[in-house]
Amino acid sequence: MNALETRTRAARDAGRKLLLPYVTGGVTDDWGDLLRAAVDAGADAIEIGFPFSDPTLDGPVIQQSSDQALRRGATTRRILDEIARVAPPVPVIAFSYANLVLRPGADAYCAALADAGVGGLIVPDLPVDEMAPVAAAAQAHALDLALLAAPSTPLRRCADIARRSRGFVYAVSLMGTTGARSRPHESARELVRCLREETDLPVVLGFGIAAPGQAAEAAGYADGIAVGSALMRRLLDGATTAQLGAFLAQLRAALEPAG
Repeated sequence: MNALETRTRAARDAGRKLLLPYVTGGVTDDWGDLLRAAVDAGADAIEIGFPFSDPTLDGPVIQQSSDQALRRGATTRRILDEIARVAPPVPVIAFSYANLVLRPGADAYCAALADAGVGGLIVPDLPVDEMAPVAAAAQAHALDLALLAAPSTPLRRCADIARRSRGFVYAVSLMGTTGARSRPHESARELVRCLREETDLPVVLGFGIAAPGQAAEAAGYADGIAVGSALMRRLLDGATTAQLGAFLAQLRAALEPAG
């Protein structure tokens, strides 16, 4: 197993719920400091969003954070240089669209990620039946390619996604783009159940988790949560790194078992 999957399995087997915050690379001058704050708050791994001009899966908050990063001159190389400089002591997962991966070539892209210390990769617009070249490149460079499943995913395809994912399986809580909701949709619980029938990988729930109560609810049936829009909304509204770290610490506390 690679470092990411080793970490996620160890946490799950120890009864610890996973906390995976998402940070848009290059969104501010000091975005690297947020990686350190996330680690201090109890993050088990960190997703780094690589800004893309047409982020089809992302809602308005992540789109805004990506636009801001691109206007500031964010590039894949600059983001990787910052990840290497900070060198977080938890696995880093690149959240990157297919165009960014395929333009330089999957092998070159995965090699660059690995050289910067990245341990995982998510490509949300890459269908499972077209992933073979990227999966091979990821495996060659010791990257865990985590796949996404949604409530609308047919059972047979869901099983394929679960079996071919590495590191963890990303369960999308509802049909729609990223962004905060009042609570995870009930379909999320059924999706997690279906995925667990097909794999023993940890299942992480994402999309729509924005508050400690939602995190606690998700922890009742998933192995952890990914939180992005709620964190980036606070950053875009001017929250300090300390305030963002405090928010993540609240989520971490909500994921812990009562008593």
